[in-house]
Amino acid sequence: MIKLKLGNVNKQLGGARILRDVSLEIAAGEFVVFVGPSGCGKSTLLRLIAGLDSICAGDLLIDGRRVNDLEPRERGVGMVFQSYALYPHMSVYDNISFGLKLAKTEKISLRERVLKTAQILQLDKLLQRKPKELSGGQRQRVAMGRAMAREPDILLFDEPLSNLDASLRVQMRNEIARLHARLGSTMIYVTHDQVEAMTLADKIVVLNGGRVEQVGSPRELYEHPASRFVAGFLGSPRMNFLAARLHAPGETSLVDTPVLGMTSLPFDSSNLAVDTLLSLGVRPEHVSLKAADGTVGVIVTGVEYLGSETYVHLDIGQDDPLVCRCAVNAGWQVGDWVELQLDIGNLHLFDADGTALRRPPQTIETLPDGVSLRSVRAGAL
Repeated sequence: MIKLKLGNVNKQLGGARILRDVSLEIAAGEFVVFVGPSGCGKSTLLRLIAGLDSICAGDLLIDGRRVNDLEPRERGVGMVFQSYALYPHMSVYDNISFGLKLAKTEKISLRERVLKTAQILQLDKLLQRKPKELSGGQRQRVAMGRAMAREPDILLFDEPLSNLDASLRVQMRNEIARLHARLGSTMIYVTHDQVEAMTLADKIVVLNGGRVEQVGSPRELYEHPASRFVAGFLGSPRMNFLAARLHAPGETSLVDTPVLGMTSLPFDSSNLAVDTLLSLGVRPEHVSLKAADGTVGVIVTGVEYLGSETYVHLDIGQDDPLVCRCAVNAGWQVGDWVELQLDIGNLHLFDADGTALRRPPQTIETLPDGVSLRSVRAGAL
């Protein structure tokens, strides 16, 4: 069942278009995360759903009903803001019940809903405390409880964890995930933090410049990005990109890069011209290293030890180094010469506009194990 539907929604402020023809369907019970860089329109889109801002063009439907002109309280949505916005002079109980009192909820029902919400959020023993007596995580749960107590059809979260420290963010992330599992309600969550997006979402919506760049599950977006933007945005460290040039287009592409040399790759470039500039993408975990034999290889320029893994930075003759994720005990040091191997089954190829080239499905099972890289050939492109 489709709970919420956006049809060609646009938002303009002054002469600037904030959102451009956003179309999206969200099913009942889904946890959907809007993610993207600052200024991409994700919080604006959330505010349009909540009714806090008006839609310039397009349709917003909740349960099949057009709600463009309805007041926020008439839409059946609850919103948790980035700021806790708690009343400091009120107890936890009064903060949670505030919206219900404004709606003139009957006293017995009000008390039952506040106590039920407090129990779900593990605030039942803190109901008489004031906000100043609570930790940051507890205050955020009170803010969530205020939205939940109204029993909305859709819960909206606008970067609710950005004011918390790293350990509290992890704790609250787990609590929000458990809350969704218990309630089974539709939740829409805005964040710039890709870890929150990957760990919380059933479905991620990546926004870029006011447009929807790609929609899909976390795994789908990570393993099959539709564009270079999505590929580079999701993943830490981000995907490596190697400059490339198309030598011979076709269902299998003959591609030239400074480090791979001339290589046949299983991507369909039939609609592209010879000498088209491309980007070859590979994630750090799909690059492996071995000691270079003689002068063939690339040089290690940096080593980051992270306890559970090590990231090795390599000079491949581009502005950005190529990053490889290695085991902690790999033992690589700055100045080492290494030979690389790319996992060809996990390569990505993007055209000059950043659109991912399609991989013909019949080629995947017959690929060799990897592609070895040789020393940088200056001026190959």
